[in-house]
Amino acid sequence: MLEHNAVVAAAGDGRVSSAARADYAAAAVAVLTGEGHENTTYELGGDEAWSFAEYAAELSRQTGKEITYSAVPAETLVGILTGAGLPEPFAAILAGVDASIARGELVVSTGDLSRLAGRPTTPLSEAIAAALKG
Repeated sequence: MLEHNAVVAAAGDGRVSSAARADYAAAAVAVLTGEGHENTTYELGGDEAWSFAEYAAELSRQTGKEITYSAVPAETLVGILTGAGLPEPFAAILAGVDASIARGELVVSTGDLSRLAGRPTTPLSEAIAAALKG
């Protein structure tokens, strides 16, 4: 993304409730060391869902580069990914994930993750800052 100044996805305006690994780890610790979690299903996601347009804008802000979001059809994304060397079956899986995002299937609004972690989840801006440092 940084090399080409572009975020390309087949997710349309869909949103993602992602969270940092540390957020999921804190929730896992709470479940594994706490009581009362037996036979309970949790839906885990970040507190604030984001779109790929917002992701590109945050990358732009933090890098000082103009990074755009290009929404493409799934078939186009598969072609781009296979052209970059990914096996077609894996590229199709990634395009399928984007289709799920476009349908709103990766938005989690339960609050389970932050409740289990005992704190708000890491904002997208902080996760991007950490990734850029690493």
